[in-house]
Amino acid sequence: MADSNLLEIGRLGRAHGIRGEIFVSLSSDRIERVAEGSALETEGEWLTVVSSRRSGNRFIVRFAEIDSRNDAERMTGRVLRAQPLDDPDALWVHEMIGTQVVDVGGREWGRCVAVIANPASDLLELDSGALVPSVFVVESNSKTIVIDPPDGLFELVSDDGEL
Repeated sequence: MADSNLLEIGRLGRAHGIRGEIFVSLSSDRIERVAEGSALETEGEWLTVVSSRRSGNRFIVRFAEIDSRNDAERMTGRVLRAQPLDDPDALWVHEMIGTQVVDVGGREWGRCVAVIANPASDLLELDSGALVPSVFVVESNSKTIVIDPPDGLFELVSDDGEL
C-alpha cells in the first residue's frame, strides 16, 4: 500500500537508450524532484535519481534501481510519487483543499474543494461553485485561506453563499 503522505509528481515514460534511462514527465513545476539523490516512489518501489537532464518538456532520468532498457520498459506508464517538499513560502494545492476561504474583512465564502489549473492563474473552486483566481490569495495557513477579491467577483453568489 502506498504512503498516504506521498504526492503524485509525475509519470514514467518510455525507455531511452540501452542503459536504463527513462523519460519522466513531471506534473509538478518543481524540477528538484528529479535532482540527483531524489527518492521517488512508484507502485511501492522506491527509485533514487542518479542523474537527469532536460529533453524538451520532459526529463531523461537515470535511476540507481533501473539497470537496463528492459527494466526501464517494464516501468513505462507508472505514476511517480514523492514526499511533500518543505518550503514555507510555497502555497501547496494539497494543503488548500478543504480549507475555509475568508475575505480580508472576515466574511466566509466556503471551503476550497479543488484547485483548477488555468493559464492566467490557478482558480480556487469553492464548495458553493464560485471560482476565485489565486492571484487574490493574500495569506494561507492550515485553517484558512484569506483572499482580497475585487468588487463584483461574488455578484452571482447570494448572502447565504448559494449561486
